[in-house]
Amino acid sequence: MQLFMQYLVIGLGGALGSMLRFGLGSFIDTNVQKTGQIFPWGTIVVNLTGCFVIGFIYAISATEGRLLLGNLTRQFIMIGILGGYTTFSSFSLQTLSLAQDGQWWAAAANVLLSVVLCLVGVWLGAMLAGSLNQMR
Repeated sequence: MQLFMQYLVIGLGGALGSMLRFGLGSFIDTNVQKTGQIFPWGTIVVNLTGCFVIGFIYAISATEGRLLLGNLTRQFIMIGILGGYTTFSSFSLQTLSLAQDGQWWAAAANVLLSVVLCLVGVWLGAMLAGSLNQMR
């Protein structure tokens, strides 16, 4: 029964995360890119915010963290919601498409921005949670 609950919770979280990814990514791509230039800003923002949140949840709910989350809740958020929300598969496909279209600078910028900003996002999320953990 426990394994079934894990699958159910992760699956529901994944569905929620995928809907959030689609909504935010579509909103950004529709409303930010009015210049006619195609660049995957929606995917970058989704990956950055997802990395920030996963870093935050990871640190704030760690054993020494400030927030006590049950294993099932942590799996729901980190594996389910954030696993469905972050879009590195979309990122990879968009980067390949840019490269195949001969837009090498845009492909390189997409890789550099995504990797660097998402690492910074995870670090910032973990640092913020670490600061909150110190506030007893």
